[in-house]
Amino acid sequence: MPQHFSNEDYLKGIVLFGLNAATYKMALAKILLEAAKEQKNKIHWSELASSFFQLYKSRLAEKSMPQQGIAHRQTFMERIVQQHQSGKLSESDAIEQVGLKGFIDVIPRFQTIGTNKDIVKEFFYEFQYGSTLTLKDSLLNLSSAQLAELEGEIDARWGLLEGAFSINQSQYHLANDIREIYLQSGYERKPLTNNIPFLSGYQGNICFYCAEHLDSEIHVDHVLPRQVLQHDEVWNLVLSHPECNLLKSDRLVGKHFILKLIARNENIMGSNHPWKAKIAASLGTTPKQRAANLQKHYAKVSTVLGNNYWGGCDSYNPAIDPFYKKLITVLNNESQSI
Repeated sequence: MPQHFSNEDYLKGIVLFGLNAATYKMALAKILLEAAKEQKNKIHWSELASSFFQLYKSRLAEKSMPQQGIAHRQTFMERIVQQHQSGKLSESDAIEQVGLKGFIDVIPRFQTIGTNKDIVKEFFYEFQYGSTLTLKDSLLNLSSAQLAELEGEIDARWGLLEGAFSINQSQYHLANDIREIYLQSGYERKPLTNNIPFLSGYQGNICFYCAEHLDSEIHVDHVLPRQVLQHDEVWNLVLSHPECNLLKSDRLVGKHFILKLIARNENIMGSNHPWKAKIAASLGTTPKQRAANLQKHYAKVSTVLGNNYWGGCDSYNPAIDPFYKKLITVLNNESQSI
């Protein structure tokens, strides 16, 4: 991978592009960001255990959502918090147990992207197990704006993992009506929920249509117009600036945006996103199937809309779109070419 990526890109890759069996990576990421805010280059094990325990204690008190997806099983942290809440463990004893057993997997494995252990090996910290985490400049030099954006993505990722685990444990089917999450009603857009930072990450944190950075006002748009498809499937939803959304309206987009949509969907498929199964069910179980089926949808919409065509904003050039230079996009392209 010859491209150079920013420290922020690498940390987003850890958070976004991971096959999470539990939520431990999100909790550790939050602790690391807090230490970076305070410019602490060392975290002692007892402090780490205390922060980890307090995070889970607070989270499970607010809404007791499952922290892993296997039915009738709990994570070690869920059990420790419950034992503390029932009076079986004092807080100090609970924290001691976290220090002894809570980090066996997450500390050694955190610095991986997907299943690749080499891309960011020891990039953000080194550790002496049971003693200290030593943070590196790659983490400490992140700006306050970068830290805030990362924190938003981590919070949203944690919430979506809990939702996915709840679905798995309860054997519920994920609702098809994405409007419950994104839209006030069928065609009315609104500023999005706290899931936006997470979804934005798979799009490279840029407007889908002009490739400029997304700001505080964001629209959700159907790439292939909803008036034709008559559904709100996540594979067809993207984030855009309001003005770009209005310029596009319900016109047919250029084929370069369909190719970009295919790549964006593969970014989601490369992770443990809760909607991964929905995309697979709608478009196919392999990248080739998904691309072919999306192209078929495009051809059908083209037949309906005819010459009502929109090639994109005047400033947009697909050849230099930063989306294709983002870490997770590059990783997914490389994995498909192997």
